[in-house]
Amino acid sequence: MRLGIVGMLPGDFRTFTKEQMEAIRGLEFTGFGFHFSCDDVFDITTEDCEKYNQFVAGEGLDLVQFALTYGECLFDPDPAVTESVIRRINRGLEIARQINTHSCLIRPGSLNPDGAWTSHRDNHLPESMERLIDTLKPIAQKADAEGVTIIVETHAVSIMDSPETCKAVVDAVGLDSLRIVMDFVNHFQTLRQVYNSTDRLNHIFDIMGPIAPVAHVKDIKVENGLVLHINEEMPGEGELDLAQALRRFDGFYPDGYGLIEHLPMEKIPAANTNVRRIAAENGIDIH
Repeated sequence: MRLGIVGMLPGDFRTFTKEQMEAIRGLEFTGFGFHFSCDDVFDITTEDCEKYNQFVAGEGLDLVQFALTYGECLFDPDPAVTESVIRRINRGLEIARQINTHSCLIRPGSLNPDGAWTSHRDNHLPESMERLIDTLKPIAQKADAEGVTIIVETHAVSIMDSPETCKAVVDAVGLDSLRIVMDFVNHFQTLRQVYNSTDRLNHIFDIMGPIAPVAHVKDIKVENGLVLHINEEMPGEGELDLAQALRRFDGFYPDGYGLIEHLPMEKIPAANTNVRRIAAENGIDIH
């Protein structure tokens, strides 16, 4: 497998510098990802993309994940909302093709106005799932036409809350242009799953492995409290059988990318070291 990073670059590829790329290469990452606001997609020109391609051509790094950010929910009951976000995502897919990204990441959103990764009881109604699929189909069709792979980010608190649900969504859309992020930490739902992480990881990979070509490499921890608090942790410092996660991903995608993410800059070197150490100890080739 290959190793990349999200979090060492700003959100606008027009502002990338050689010094930033040198810092990424200095940690021996071979790929990167970044987040780009859908509010800005119509400001990007063909010339901007050509200039970026000229810049990155000599850097020896892969653009693994071009993530589009937006506040809307893809299954909002108001058609005007979904039509607007589809239009902006579709423009983002055109940019994704022009800058030669491996994948374009999108998120399903939530009916909770507090944000995409907050829960709401209506997220799990059958009609919400129907609306999500209705929104994803034209997006996947556009991606297919552009030759771009979409990867949908998922989470236990979201409408796409389990490996089974994720696979059902992909099957319902029915196009290879729509895939899922292998964000395995996001699919731990109970305390016992965390403390038996090998079994849970195997279940996640058995179902989602064939449809999840990009991984997010994180660890998991349980925090004290009178209700269940399952949170992310820096790779190598939590409860997760990270060796098994890397092993399973490498088995599906020996040239696929795992991306370290959600860390402040000062913790990225240690996370990188931990992942490489665990991989080496378990015969997993990072190249």
